[in-house]
Amino acid sequence: MVTLVVATTADPASVGPASAFLAMPGWNPGPSIAAGMDSFSNGSVRLLKHESSIIAEDDLDRRWEEATGETVDEVIFLSRHTAVSNRPALTVHPIGVPHICEGEHLPQGGRPGWAGLPNPRIGPWLRLMKKIAEANGLIPEFEITLEATHHGPLVSTPTMFLEIGSTEEYWGRQDAAQAIALVLWEGLGLQGGASIGNWGRNNNGDKVLLGIGGGHYVPRHMDIVWKYGVWVGHLLSTYSLPMEDPKQKNGENGKNEIGGAWKQSIKVSYEATKAAFPGAEIIAHLDQKSFKGWQKNAITSYLTEQNIKIGKPQDFSTK
Repeated sequence: MVTLVVATTADPASVGPASAFLAMPGWNPGPSIAAGMDSFSNGSVRLLKHESSIIAEDDLDRRWEEATGETVDEVIFLSRHTAVSNRPALTVHPIGVPHICEGEHLPQGGRPGWAGLPNPRIGPWLRLMKKIAEANGLIPEFEITLEATHHGPLVSTPTMFLEIGSTEEYWGRQDAAQAIALVLWEGLGLQGGASIGNWGRNNNGDKVLLGIGGGHYVPRHMDIVWKYGVWVGHLLSTYSLPMEDPKQKNGENGKNEIGGAWKQSIKVSYEATKAAFPGAEIIAHLDQKSFKGWQKNAITSYLTEQNIKIGKPQDFSTK
């Protein structure tokens, strides 16, 4: 089993951390899986660099396995982050486009109705990222945050993105690149210690947050993650839960129906989270303030129908 770290030379916020990571001890040249792609090996870690957009190369885990015979256990992508606020940030998030329906445009890769397996390291590495950022003087200048589930590329193994934001000035910052490299170095246990964020049999019954609603930076779900140190599954912002006002649409027998891809989005995200955390207690947390009354009632009813537990913040306590 190997961990595949993916970077692109087309993005300074991707190749910068990759270069800082490769400057650490223990690396050797790795196999080539395609023209324009270089790889490097360090223990059970593989770093793959390509020249395309970070979301353009689908199925890199499968392609690596076919080319090398090595089974990929997880994929970690390095990328830039953009934001209207332009605020400097280090972010981590799961990927997928669960709210996109067949035939709709895919602006950032993936596949309609697809949610990738969220990497169990997301929550632990968010906390590790904060510790390293503090130790290296990046806080308070840089915000350390989760992002909601979004974009591709397609992969089949547990996946997450580590990103530097939010403008060109910060994408090339060497201190930010070094911080991301240290997260990889310590998080994957290459410094000689235990790796951080592995999910195993000893975690059976642990609580995993499935975030429902809120803005792109999921602040109310973040509050729970910081306070209770829970594991993190998919995080569905309100824009990933498109709901049509039932007053505008009549169903069979004259009954009002709530259209939109919101049920699909919840279903595939829950299933992906459950698959990534076998044996977990998955708890959905609703950002109550992000929904109108009819939306909240519909989502609550659907979660109940699907036997998905709904929790309040205190329900995530491990005490």
